[in-house]
Amino acid sequence: MLRITLIVVAALLLPDLYIYFCHVTHSTKKRLWRALYWLPTLLLLTIFGYYLGMSGENTLAHHTVGIGRLAIAVILFATSKLAFMLCSLIGLIIHMLFSACPRKPFNLLGGVVGGIIFGCTLYGATIGVTNFQVNEVEYCSDRIPAGFDGYRILQLSDIHIGSWSKEGHTIQRLVKLANEQQADVILFTGDLVNQRSSELEGFTEALSHLTAPDGVFSVLGNHDYGDYYRWPTEADKANNLERLKQLQADMGWKLLNNSHIFLHHQGDSIALIGVENDGEPPFSQHAELAKAKQGTEENFSILLSHNPTHWRREVLPESNIDLMLAGHTHAMQSVLFGRSLAELKYPEWRGFYYEGKRALYVNIGIGYVGLPFRFGANPELTVITLRKK
Repeated sequence: MLRITLIVVAALLLPDLYIYFCHVTHSTKKRLWRALYWLPTLLLLTIFGYYLGMSGENTLAHHTVGIGRLAIAVILFATSKLAFMLCSLIGLIIHMLFSACPRKPFNLLGGVVGGIIFGCTLYGATIGVTNFQVNEVEYCSDRIPAGFDGYRILQLSDIHIGSWSKEGHTIQRLVKLANEQQADVILFTGDLVNQRSSELEGFTEALSHLTAPDGVFSVLGNHDYGDYYRWPTEADKANNLERLKQLQADMGWKLLNNSHIFLHHQGDSIALIGVENDGEPPFSQHAELAKAKQGTEENFSILLSHNPTHWRREVLPESNIDLMLAGHTHAMQSVLFGRSLAELKYPEWRGFYYEGKRALYVNIGIGYVGLPFRFGANPELTVITLRKK
């Protein structure tokens, strides 16, 4: 916490001190205007101090929305001012070395860059974070039974319900949009909550209205196990997970925990397999793929597994599963010119990937962790249509 505090204070104060003494004091002699310049920073530091005063191991879990909004506000002001400071400082140094070179173009450049950063951050925290996007894709294979040619699958992932406001309007809009796709089945690939099953309070009614002719099926993601919350006892943690499973059942969702079912359509059937989270360390590894797929080897099969790294680690070398659906990456909640920082960690981070006829689809999720922000990585609903070659 000390490190975070120092970073926040430095990010807010250093650009402000530079801008104040190099620009504000030269622009106005009025004390009121000079004092007003410090108002946003003082307000942010006061709110940060308020949350700091409540600091505890589970502060973020209990104040997710408030702390997320504070973080965005800090980024809005700190990064835009920092960009201006750097451009202005470069201009100042060049002017000191070459007096004929004016400082004004560098200040203007800093203002433009800072304004762009401010605008992009504001967009990502307001419009981008709830700008649901429906992606229509197709998966073609000669192994798809004729009865499933044209079968529509709606994939949702990473709702992270604890990050949403309790009014629930956004989640209701999500459910409405999902149902409008008229999919044959809805598949959810994990991370329904951030840390605790209690986050679902106030949302179960809306989520229970997700409907499809063949039902709603789900698996667990790394956040669903409560590993990021400091529980009084291991029994409390176990009870939390059981409660989450029960709430999903109450919503009409069918949780596939290292198990499978067969979907039937127009006289044919395919296997739907689900495993518990299986992430690369340090993420939890609970999947039992061999158990889950037992008895499905002759069928066209779809696997729900939260973490896309599971595909190359186990699914490809140790099974004949045709299509795996995953989430988890969020595309790091930011994509610029088709690239994302997620690529540094995940070889497969968004969309379709193929190995021969076998494929992985990575959904970049609905919700967010920490920052209520998405830029270029719109919350995703994926409609996958199966096509028989």
